[in-house]
Amino acid sequence: MTPRTIAIGDTHGCSTALAALIEVIDPRPEDTVVALGDFVDRGIDSRGVLDLLVDLQRRCHLVPILGNHDEMLLAARSSRAAFRRWIEFGGGITTLDSYPGDSGRMSLIPAAHISFLERCVPHYEIETHFFAHAGYQSDLPLDRHDGHTLRWRSLHDGVPAPHKNGKVAVVGHTPHAEVLDLGYLLCIDTGSGLGGVLTAVEVTTRQTWQADERGRRLDFRATPGNERVKGVTVLNTTRGES
Repeated sequence: MTPRTIAIGDTHGCSTALAALIEVIDPRPEDTVVALGDFVDRGIDSRGVLDLLVDLQRRCHLVPILGNHDEMLLAARSSRAAFRRWIEFGGGITTLDSYPGDSGRMSLIPAAHISFLERCVPHYEIETHFFAHAGYQSDLPLDRHDGHTLRWRSLHDGVPAPHKNGKVAVVGHTPHAEVLDLGYLLCIDTGSGLGGVLTAVEVTTRQTWQADERGRRLDFRATPGNERVKGVTVLNTTRGES
């Protein structure tokens, strides 16, 4: 069978949605799954999300990209100021609450989960597409991008032009009510953890799968217009920091 490249948008602790997408996608050993980051915070089961991703590595070629919320979790281990920032801005207490034990302790997070986040990459490229958590500069090679652009730059602050490498950009970070498809840029953050849905896209065919936080799936047809066959209108998400 033809290998697939499948991108999964910001999961934000919604393990039931992620499990539903993994089930319907059924990744094969020859497939590449690019998870666009923000695995933790907001949703109630960041622990479950990381467990699923660690297991998924055994089924396919998984490429996890570091998101800004994942970055905040890693930084929270090094200073009280970074810990407070993660708790107050990132919603880290929801992540810590997903681990059994005394709430609010970084030591609750197992070494395997920390190691997984430390191995996340800043970006990823294939022949036709490139993947980043948040944004990019159109005139700058990806390996020269700084962490702020790749993990924090919102599309609300300005949509970049097509990248000079000619590849289609696939990003998350900026939540939209539905997938944003500009032809040269695909944003698949559809508000998981904010009352929206989790989205996965096979980037060549644009086959799209979505599931809400209860694991209910929305079905799409893989057509040039990506016409909806079943499902409901995705809930609007609030604009602001992602």
